[in-house]
Amino acid sequence: MKYKLKGIFTNWRVIFLIIFLIFSVFAIKPQILGNEGVAIKNIAQNSSAEFAGLESPSSNLPPLSKERILSINGETVKSPDNYYEIVSALKEDRTVIVKTNKGKYDLLTKTNEAGVVDLGMTVFEIPSSNLKKGLDLEGGTRVLLKPEGEVSEEDLETTLDNLKERLNAYGLSDVVIRTVSDLEGDDYILIEIAGGNEGDVEQLKEQGKFEAKIGNSTVFFGGKKDITYVCKSTDCSGIDPRVGCYEVTEGYACGFYFGITLTEEAAERQAKATDLLTVLTGESGGTYLSDDIVLYLDDNEVDRLRIGADLKGKATTNIQISGSGSGPTEIDALNNALDNMKRLQTIIITGSLPVKLNIVKMDNISPSLGKEFLNNIIFVGLLAILAVVTVVLIRYRKIKVVIPMVLTMVSEIVLILGFAALVGWNLDLAAIAGIIIVAGTGVDHLIVITDETLKGEVISDWKKRIKNAMFIVVGAYLTTCAGMLPLWFAGAGLLKGFAFTTIIGISFGVLIARPAYATMIEHLLKD
Repeated sequence: MKYKLKGIFTNWRVIFLIIFLIFSVFAIKPQILGNEGVAIKNIAQNSSAEFAGLESPSSNLPPLSKERILSINGETVKSPDNYYEIVSALKEDRTVIVKTNKGKYDLLTKTNEAGVVDLGMTVFEIPSSNLKKGLDLEGGTRVLLKPEGEVSEEDLETTLDNLKERLNAYGLSDVVIRTVSDLEGDDYILIEIAGGNEGDVEQLKEQGKFEAKIGNSTVFFGGKKDITYVCKSTDCSGIDPRVGCYEVTEGYACGFYFGITLTEEAAERQAKATDLLTVLTGESGGTYLSDDIVLYLDDNEVDRLRIGADLKGKATTNIQISGSGSGPTEIDALNNALDNMKRLQTIIITGSLPVKLNIVKMDNISPSLGKEFLNNIIFVGLLAILAVVTVVLIRYRKIKVVIPMVLTMVSEIVLILGFAALVGWNLDLAAIAGIIIVAGTGVDHLIVITDETLKGEVISDWKKRIKNAMFIVVGAYLTTCAGMLPLWFAGAGLLKGFAFTTIIGISFGVLIARPAYATMIEHLLKD
């Protein structure tokens, strides 16, 4: 047996498999002992965290590479709940020291529109590996959007960029946005939002064309081209103290305001437009220009702002945007006003979508359901391995066949997971189904190799036996790939993910794991 094992572990096929397994484990990077702190999920725009130099992690970044918060003012952060507990106890307008695994940051505490201290960060529990879980396992919202009419590639690309900006402005992260197509060639936009809800998605589909006009002249549009800063802190945004909340015919209304900063070019356009206006005197004695700045959202007027006489012909970059919200009660009106304010802020920050989008399909999965899926998958997977071991043991009555077969099957799964971690492929139910297909075909191929190897009385040449077995395996591999390729290239969403995982997994098996198994069986079954 000693010489048989030496022959196995010195064979180049087995060595090749071991090297790939080591690389896969390093790519997955399982955290057995865990890590300190909490991982940063997202940094809100114009927040204290952003001003301090913290950045939202890229969606392409491996989960374990995301910056981790270790302590706040020297107090150790142990969990997401603990983080929010520490932040809620902080006082407004105080400097706090946030220590991360990458450095120290000085943050100024601010309160949000709800009056709660907020550092502008959302956090989550540090992942246990570099494997990215899809919405089926993580929980969240998946939505399929279809552009109206014919859309150019340029407009489609612009739409994707603006959607990403909007999601960042909403404070959402772990977002996957990509284009997909059906078998008829129609283009769709698939969005997967971890922790998102239907309200977020409903706002995504709106074009959000924002513009400000003086008379017939547009002085600025929403987006970075004309606007450099949109205030979202309580010192320059929120419920307008000059208006507040008041009774109306059908309930209550509340006014909101927030400041924005224009580019020099937009300020000059505004100055040029106001220079042509005349000065009027109001009933209270104040002086105003003859035209207002009228704010339009998707070509509908949302508000109009008086222009003070002192701004005539003057290029000012700092202006104030206002609006209102309503509801049957004062609380409802207050919440509606704040929702309208955030929506308007987001659209002003990100600009408009070049095309109109319609929601084709939307799925919501709770995190608890996703966790239950994962637990069930692990349990069923262990049962499947046990069943395979039992059947193989009954069939061959040789433990030296069972052990390498199980090791090979597990190795193929590790190789797939390592590749998924390396390329950032999301593990969802489609990917899990692909892994199951790979494991099933793998066992089938291993049985073929074993049966061919055991035909000693018919074929005495060991190499010929293995060659015959691999010929059958490669034939089955090519047939499977031929069936999956149309789904990979023409499929949309889940079908594409299923095909991708299956082809990659079977390729690893046929090219790396199963030849190594053939070598192991050859050495172990030789007399």
